[in-house]
Amino acid sequence: MAVTLSPALLAPAAALIVWTLLMLLWLGFARFSAFKGANIDLGKVPAGGRGQDLEGVLPPHVNWPSHNYTHLMEQPTLFYATVIMLALMGQGTSANVGLAWTYVILRIAHSLWQAKINTIPVRFTLFILSSVALLGLAVNALTTALSA
Repeated sequence: MAVTLSPALLAPAAALIVWTLLMLLWLGFARFSAFKGANIDLGKVPAGGRGQDLEGVLPPHVNWPSHNYTHLMEQPTLFYATVIMLALMGQGTSANVGLAWTYVILRIAHSLWQAKINTIPVRFTLFILSSVALLGLAVNALTTALSA
C-alpha cells in the first residue's frame, strides 16, 4: 500500500507545539517576575524544589500559566498521535484539517482564558469543545485504519 503523506494536517500540530513553548516562556516570566515580591531568592531554594512547590507561596494567578502548561502536556499528546496517524494514512481531508485547526484554536483560547481569567464554566466549555474536535479526529483515524 502506497502512503501519501498529508502535510497540511501536520501544520495545526506544529502550531500547537509553538503555542505550548510560548506558554512555557509565559509561565517562566510570570514566576520569575513574582519571586522578588515573594522574597524568593533562587540561590537559597533547597535542592530538588519543583514548580508545584510554589502553590500557596505565590499568588494563585501567577501559577495559572503553569497549570495550563501542564494541561498542554496531557490531552494534546493524543492530538499529536492522532494527526500523525491521519497524515500517514493520507487523510488530510478538509474535514480533518478543519477539525485539527478547530482543536488548536480552542486549546489556545483555553490557554488564554486559564492564564488570564480562569473561571471554570468557560474553561470547561472550551475543554469540552476541543475534546469533541479531538474525538472527531480519533474516530476518523480509527475508521480509516479499520477500512485499510
